[in-house]
Amino acid sequence: MRRLSSALRTAAVVFALMSETLGHSNVARVLIYSATRDFRHDSIPTAVGALVAQGPAANITFDHTEDQTWFTDERLQQYDALLFLSNTGEVLDDAGKAAFQKYLNLGGNFIGIHSASDCLRNTTFFQRDLGAAFDYHPELQNATVDVIGPSHPSTSMLPKAWSVRDEMYNFKSDPRSVGAVVILSADESSYTDPGPRKYNQGSPHPTAWFQEHGAGVDSNGTAGRSFYTSLGHLNETWHDPLFMAHVMGGIQWALQSNTTRAFNPDAKVGNATSSPSSSASSTRGTATSSPPSSSSTSGGTSGAAPPWMSYRTFTTLAIVALAMSVWSFL
Repeated sequence: MRRLSSALRTAAVVFALMSETLGHSNVARVLIYSATRDFRHDSIPTAVGALVAQGPAANITFDHTEDQTWFTDERLQQYDALLFLSNTGEVLDDAGKAAFQKYLNLGGNFIGIHSASDCLRNTTFFQRDLGAAFDYHPELQNATVDVIGPSHPSTSMLPKAWSVRDEMYNFKSDPRSVGAVVILSADESSYTDPGPRKYNQGSPHPTAWFQEHGAGVDSNGTAGRSFYTSLGHLNETWHDPLFMAHVMGGIQWALQSNTTRAFNPDAKVGNATSSPSSSASSTRGTATSSPPSSSSTSGGTSGAAPPWMSYRTFTTLAIVALAMSVWSFL
């Protein structure tokens, strides 16, 4: 009887250790914010749908809102990243800006896409965390974008000279001046830009960049990561697998900052929900007063740290451990 009791205790310890390890795998949660006050891109719904569709493969839950009242300390603290999508104008009030700043100071990550650089134009911390403010763009046309700088998950799949049809943004400053690393550059010989250019945006021409430590954080804050791409104007762009790989590579890189709960259980912001396998959910349009719950599927991961085993594998190993312990008694 004593040997049987010891065997059962051993199996229980193995089961508990496996449960604890499995429980540390969290699903990253990202808030897509696409509010606009000036020009509105008709590609926004397409972009939101495309991002949400990528959620299961990337182990990310995407929520979506255009409601500025969603920006409170309590609500933002559940997210591992905030993603500003094609915004324009003054899309947050003072209370929302304060909550956003606090979120960044606590280690939150930031992603900006396309005209996200054309919103909150007079908000210093936002402009610094994004990297540079939009100035103007020439007419929509075919152009070549060059992959430059260090290897990065958002550009590793791209051809060295990437042919796109998009708006080639010009900026009011050089993102490198706040510590950003430029990884895509518009080839100015491949398109027509009549100007005029009033600002020095640096050279080579910045088109996408990243910050290992977002420059919008206060001096005593914990800086997360920041990623920005100026591409994404057309509906058809969001159906392009290469462009989606570029965007998702940037998102997943930002999430791996180790400053939020998806990867760091001691972090102050981020999704603290453990799940062995999870998918995306979205509130399409305006977010409600409580966050939507993530749906569960058998989807795997791509880039964002996956759970190291499924529940089925876990259960099988636990049963084997129990059986071996009991067998040793016999």
